[in-house]
Amino acid sequence: MKQIFVRDRNFYKTMVRLSLPAAFQTLLSMLVLMADNVMVSRFDPSALAPVSQANSVSTFMLAALNGLGSGAVVLVAQYWGKKDMPSIKRIFAVVCALGLLLPVLFISVVQLFPQWVVSLVLDPALSHLTPVAVSYLRIVCLSFLPFGITSALVGGLKGVEVVKVTLYAAVISLLANVCLNAALIFGIGPIPSLGVEGAAIATVLSRVIELCVVWVYCFHKQKAIEIRPRELFRHEAWAWKDYLRFGSPVSCTDAQWALVGLMKMAIIGHLGSTMMSAVNMTDTMMNLGTLFTFAMAGGACVMVGKAVGEQDMEKVQAYSRTILGLFAIFGVVMALFVIGVRWLFVGLYGQPEDVEQLAGLMIFIGAITMMGTSYHASCFTGINRGAGDNRFVMMVDLICGWLVVLPLTYLAAFVFHWPLPVVFLCTRIDQCFKWIIAFFRLRGNKWIKKVTR
Repeated sequence: MKQIFVRDRNFYKTMVRLSLPAAFQTLLSMLVLMADNVMVSRFDPSALAPVSQANSVSTFMLAALNGLGSGAVVLVAQYWGKKDMPSIKRIFAVVCALGLLLPVLFISVVQLFPQWVVSLVLDPALSHLTPVAVSYLRIVCLSFLPFGITSALVGGLKGVEVVKVTLYAAVISLLANVCLNAALIFGIGPIPSLGVEGAAIATVLSRVIELCVVWVYCFHKQKAIEIRPRELFRHEAWAWKDYLRFGSPVSCTDAQWALVGLMKMAIIGHLGSTMMSAVNMTDTMMNLGTLFTFAMAGGACVMVGKAVGEQDMEKVQAYSRTILGLFAIFGVVMALFVIGVRWLFVGLYGQPEDVEQLAGLMIFIGAITMMGTSYHASCFTGINRGAGDNRFVMMVDLICGWLVVLPLTYLAAFVFHWPLPVVFLCTRIDQCFKWIIAFFRLRGNKWIKKVTR
């Protein structure tokens, strides 16, 4: 019988080294959005719903941009296993170009049609909240441009096992955001109180600062790969072709799942301000509860991809068994932790009692589903991606999101009129069975695919 956990200490050291900085970077990036919501809620409790709904659009775009970087990791990690530096640089150029193009397109849509974008996630019956959401979104969308370039650079660096920069940048970005929020939302000295617009401006400025940190580190500090800014303009057809073939399924998976999330928020946006505020708190807690899971999955992706690039299939199989075992245990631990701290967390927002009670119940429901999330994330976001099995993952997410989650959530909300906590459960129902699909997919070797030339 094959052992479940590998005994090589370097495996665990590398996993921690790759995962912890990414986990803290994700945590701090989430806290940037959370800081906006909490401080705006303290400034004006009625502004939480429109700002949180507008931030659901931001979450969609940030996830899509992170997907570009994750797509780069798949290719770069396998080339890193072969030590093919020129090919890695060409992949860098492709993902940076996309990291610039996609935000420009989205910013253009928001600036030209802000009312339409907000109407996607906000109930027309709450039209009095629309101006608040529009004023916030038109400013905060400008942060997508620096974030797009940051995500592209960070994704490429992760593929060559350079991860500390993500932590440095996130710490500086969060500190800048909190300080700027305090000054621009509430006003300090000669700085006037700008309220919701101040929160948006603070987010834009903090993203610019974050990009500056990553840029300097990438081109002047790190030594894993010698790369210069001018090399980002050197494009080759094969790199675009390979990224579109092997990296874009990862990007599309993250983007379409973020779009599913946006559609879920559009449904939630028609269930009243109490539900919107409670879901905002619940989703934030769920994201915080799974951030280490997805960060470790990102580390697993690099390790598995590197092993595939080295053509060591025995190591790939051993790594996958260990990752599955670790994530199964971690899912249970994190679920219990979230259940234990949920009331302390919802109290931070200073919302009415009915909102806090609803959020506490939904966080409990979400925590139970987190155990399934942990297991399938280790497979789909970690093992399968690293092994190049991205199209299968994309198809699973497409089917689960568009044929199961969204139709069921819509029926629960508007046809069957089920209680709000049950509607929330429907938004996460896929987390209860995707782990079964992941379990059967990893049997055999059909999920191991070489994506390098």
